[in-house]
Amino acid sequence: MTYSARGAFDKLAGAYEKNVDYDSPYNTDYERPAMMKMLPERLGGLNILDAGCSAGWYTETFLEKGANVTAIDISHEMAEAAKRRVGGAASILCHDLNEPLPFDDHTFDMVVSSLTLHYCKDWMPIFKEFSRVLKPKGILLFSTHHPFMDFKNFDCKSYFEEVLLHDVWKKAGMTVEVSFYRKPMEKIITDTSCYFAIDALSEPRGTENFKRNHPTNYEYVMTNPHFLIVKATSRK
Repeated sequence: MTYSARGAFDKLAGAYEKNVDYDSPYNTDYERPAMMKMLPERLGGLNILDAGCSAGWYTETFLEKGANVTAIDISHEMAEAAKRRVGGAASILCHDLNEPLPFDDHTFDMVVSSLTLHYCKDWMPIFKEFSRVLKPKGILLFSTHHPFMDFKNFDCKSYFEEVLLHDVWKKAGMTVEVSFYRKPMEKIITDTSCYFAIDALSEPRGTENFKRNHPTNYEYVMTNPHFLIVKATSRK
């Protein structure tokens, strides 16, 4: 993950903790319902790694469903926000996904990574580490930017090019530049398939809450894929 991402999310941690986790329809009524739909209703006894935990929404939700949760985030401030959210109920570490994971082999039943991987340039070492720390036939579930969205919304010369893009976010009175990598669909699927067998792929649609509360945004996501979700099983 880029150092610019670390700095950006250190700045944004307060907004995520107080506002984004509750007021952003792209999170609350779009990505999260689609991700949770791809997981069992009950997670009792499962060991889950929340890889890129942000302010801790997934960490808290998995705990409520009975899982044993370990969470990591590159941003120290995000990790601290997640700790405040769940107290000592989960192990939460500040860690860069570009570095080897500080966990033993075959530790987790699932790795869940929400809207994190597009901040990382090279996914192959990350997927290798995910595969290592997962138990045999463990599950990886991740969401990322849809390559169509980034190609359409940014000045990309070629759909097939992997490129670092820059965006400006305005949240809670702040203006923050956020950088992320755009990859074509082929690259996303190929990299995932090196260590995992893909079970399902989702290009989510908005929920009824999204439609009711944010009709203009809802029409956009119903005609333009915004995020991509992949569920896969470790090949080991």
